Amino acid sequence: MPLHLIKLCVGPRSIEDLVDRQERHRGEALRTGADPAPFHTTRMIPKRHGEIVGRGSIYWVIKGTLSCRQGITAIEPFTGTDGIARCRLVFDPKLVPVSPRSYRPFQGWRYLTAKDAPSDLDAASAGDLAEMPETLRRELVSLGLL
Repeated sequence: MPLHLIKLCVGPRSIEDLVDRQERHRGEALRTGADPAPFHTTRMIPKRHGEIVGRGSIYWVIKGTLSCRQGITAIEPFTGTDGIARCRLVFDPKLVPVSPRSYRPFQGWRYLTAKDAPSDLDAASAGDLAEMPETLRRELVSLGLL
């Protein structure tokens, strides 16, 4: 059974902002010859990385709402130019909206089991909720109506 991570998305105010940011990084990587896959660098390596890579996702909390997920394709430990050990979480480029859920601020990441993970938001399973603008979904979540 896959294991997932939950992480606060600092900066972007919406899923669209996150997509735009990752596209800018992708464009820059292609210009410089670097790997264009989206990634996030963190100090700690998830201890349970074997349960995550290739099967799990990172669930992004945007503006207090668990909003979307991306598959985790690799977890790459490395040492920075400053000599500090770090870890690169490499993602599938596709961002998948999920059933919104309110989430309080936290540091680092949290593990999320498959049975506790929110379902993907697609027209077939979520109906009108999938067609609703993200800002409206977030507002409804903050009011406790979703």
